[in-house]
Amino acid sequence: MTKRFKTQYPGVFYREVERIGGKGKERVYYIIFKKDGKVFEEKVGRQYADAMTPAKAARIRGERIEGKRQSRKEIREQAKVITEKWTLNKLWTEFEEKKDLTTMSIERSRYRKYLEPSLGDKEPKEILPFDIDRIRLKAMKGLAPQSIKLTLSLLRRIVNYGVKQQLCEPMTFKIEMPHVDNITTEDLNPEQINKLLQAIDEDPHPELAAIMKIALYTGMRRGELLNLQWQDVDFQRGFIFIRSPKGGKSVSIPMNDSTRDVFEDLSKTESAYVFPGRKGKRRYDVKRLIDRIREKVDLPPGFRPLHGLRHVYASMLASSGEVDLYTLQRLLTHKSPIMTQRYAHLRDESLRRASNLAGELVKKALQKKGEEVSGG
Repeated sequence: MTKRFKTQYPGVFYREVERIGGKGKERVYYIIFKKDGKVFEEKVGRQYADAMTPAKAARIRGERIEGKRQSRKEIREQAKVITEKWTLNKLWTEFEEKKDLTTMSIERSRYRKYLEPSLGDKEPKEILPFDIDRIRLKAMKGLAPQSIKLTLSLLRRIVNYGVKQQLCEPMTFKIEMPHVDNITTEDLNPEQINKLLQAIDEDPHPELAAIMKIALYTGMRRGELLNLQWQDVDFQRGFIFIRSPKGGKSVSIPMNDSTRDVFEDLSKTESAYVFPGRKGKRRYDVKRLIDRIREKVDLPPGFRPLHGLRHVYASMLASSGEVDLYTLQRLLTHKSPIMTQRYAHLRDESLRRASNLAGELVKKALQKKGEEVSGG
């Protein structure tokens, strides 16, 4: 190892080596610093080849200590990664491993059916608007606009992940998402609810009955129900802890008496989950079980049993006139009041009925007073 020479700047020194591309010697500058209890010694550049000076090396040292600059080695490794061909398939594998998604089975199905066949071997920068149109047309044959939007959103998230990790370059255009009208509600009248509850009680699968009843009694989402663990059910305080409701912060909702009865009737297993799947692990799908109920009950077209029961729950509360929209938003764990506004017309109708009732009562009171005056 050649001799080290100090400079006037703390933590900066140099060694003399043979000059690259010329005669004689040149200085190679190094910095040394301590960070997080570790001592680092790094080469920062040559006197002539990199136009490095002691002052410049001192500035680099300060930026390294503050975390504002990468080392030469990190920059080289990063450049090496960028030169690798990160196809969408390769990015998906990395994305799938790093992401803890409760709906990963659905995401995987979307990827393999709609994205992998035409885009799997392409880098994001190679994807063209034409490719997106082909996916859109293929999906339109069997998917609703919302599902198409979720598929394109998955593509965008995979690419954004790769760009953020500096694995690939971004796409050269912005994906246009289809317009989705989400301002719809699914409702059942009292007779339909009674028929559904009867079919649920007659079904031989007790967990299915419990899942559907709690969806109706609490308005919890499908993923929240399947994600529910016994430690989340607080019988003493009377609350249910919901983990990351649809990407938001974890919250607690009140546990009403009907819900408590359902929970207490369930048989506990060794699994941590309230509604466990195979080998006690998290359950991911109840479609087959729910379709059995759908066949027994004449449900309205387009009514989705679990999600629909959430709407029924919200509609009943809104139309009662006794629950304000802010409280309803909290119970439904909506991140913003926009989604809750779809139930505003039900509350308005309830208020209108109350107003009309008040008008009728006043009218009757005036008529009675008139009769008393005329009779007197």
